[in-house]
Amino acid sequence: MSSQGNLHSPLPVSDAVFEPTGEGRFKKQLSLTDLTFIGLGAIFGSGWLFAASHVSAIAGPAGIVSWLIGGFAVLLLGIVYCELGAALPRAGGVVRYPVFSHGPLLGYLMGFVTLIAFSSLIAIEVVAARQYAAAWFPALSQPGSGNPTVLGWCVQLALLGLFFRLNYSSVKTFARANNLISIFKFIVPLAVIGALFTFFKPANLTVHGFAPFGMSGIEMAVSAGGIIFAYLGLTPIISVASEVRNPQRTIPVALILSVLLSTLIYVLLQLAFIGGIPAETLKNGWEGVSKAFSLPYRDIALALGVGWLAYMVVADAAISPSGCGNIYMNATPRVVYAWAKTGTFFRVFTRVDAASGIPRPGLWLTFALAVFWTLPFPSWEALINVVSAALVLSYAVAPISVAALRRSAPDLARPFRVGCFGIVGPVSFVIAALIVYWSGWSTVSWLLGLQIFMFVIYLAAGRFVPTRQLSLREQVRSSAWLIAFYAVMVVLSWQGSFGGTGALAHPYDTLVVGLTGLGIYYWGAHTGVAGDKLQLDADDQ
Repeated sequence: MSSQGNLHSPLPVSDAVFEPTGEGRFKKQLSLTDLTFIGLGAIFGSGWLFAASHVSAIAGPAGIVSWLIGGFAVLLLGIVYCELGAALPRAGGVVRYPVFSHGPLLGYLMGFVTLIAFSSLIAIEVVAARQYAAAWFPALSQPGSGNPTVLGWCVQLALLGLFFRLNYSSVKTFARANNLISIFKFIVPLAVIGALFTFFKPANLTVHGFAPFGMSGIEMAVSAGGIIFAYLGLTPIISVASEVRNPQRTIPVALILSVLLSTLIYVLLQLAFIGGIPAETLKNGWEGVSKAFSLPYRDIALALGVGWLAYMVVADAAISPSGCGNIYMNATPRVVYAWAKTGTFFRVFTRVDAASGIPRPGLWLTFALAVFWTLPFPSWEALINVVSAALVLSYAVAPISVAALRRSAPDLARPFRVGCFGIVGPVSFVIAALIVYWSGWSTVSWLLGLQIFMFVIYLAAGRFVPTRQLSLREQVRSSAWLIAFYAVMVVLSWQGSFGGTGALAHPYDTLVVGLTGLGIYYWGAHTGVAGDKLQLDADDQ
């Protein structure tokens, strides 16, 4: 690997077999098949089971467009991650790339928001599995509220314990289990598509107009309808990058395959759901669809008299979310490890078991957090908006990291280099900013407000934080763009039309957010760590 300034590495990334750690080493055991199934398995969790009715209630038939927008956004971000993942295959890369490009302060902020998103995702998937299973075993949920009974919570705890055990031995044990689960969990969505298309009614696409809630409904469905939540399964691929064989080729191929295949299936599922709804259900419009079909594919199968399909959906509903939860039980310890490697989290979490290659301290913390999020846990619908916004925030930094590293480390070996990045970079960041904004004021205010609060805590404790050759002043300078982004987004959301006062009406609010995102992107791209301060040591490989 070539270097600039203080950029150096005794071993080329492509030749590194293990990632050195305090105790053990990550072992490269994952193939392209393993990695692709991790991506698809993370994408196909509870999202496909619940999102169709919510998207229809928010956007009507135009929800199909919402799925295409979501797929396009995630594909752009995935392509950006291809460059980072191939050039720097690091455990918990979603946290570590911001450190390489902008310093530990940015890694600290990304570590916090990513840990919240990942660990709560495990619990969300377990809750979704229990909610669907309650269709067969009513004793698992409280009548009316959908909250777990004591028995239901014990079932959730047992599932979390199973995930923990599958991830405790080795990454290959986890991968084998995930591959088997993934093969089964794709059979049911394909069966749903095939069965519902036999009842397809073209009139449903125009009965109240194709886009009864206008462009704002299409945009809101991307975040509030659960679309982005359903798509965001790429970071688990990045989180296990240190354990992938031939990462320079495997990571880009797995990322792109995961997004393209999932987009195709999601669009077909939404189209089949819309076309299969009985005409009488739509007499009063699309608003009531989410209540009429609270468990969308099970309920529509029963309404159409396809009992066998309803049974298949309920059976798969315990498997799809469980498989996704298992993947995030695997990915989250790598995020914990990466956060600790920045020097801004407890050092004990950089330990990796020598025999298994598993960051077991991080796995124990992940299990404890996942259990915590179930005490008590709101419904699936109540949390997807927050988790979606948190995940998009962690994704949004990637294009700015790529741009900054191209300036500070131009000679870094890049086996996959994004073409037309002068367009792809800013467009992907602007789309991510819009998705966060579309999440609405109630989500943006507390999530971004919490990030600003964590920034203040870092400043207060700055003298205790290792600098990695960067002073606190330099860290703040290179990360100020992100804090400004948070603050401006809070103000725009407060004044905007997505849960705010409405003073900034649609579509002008979307235009202002887009222009703001464009300005923030160029600010962040030009304020990364200087080349003579950049450190990519052998211990980071």
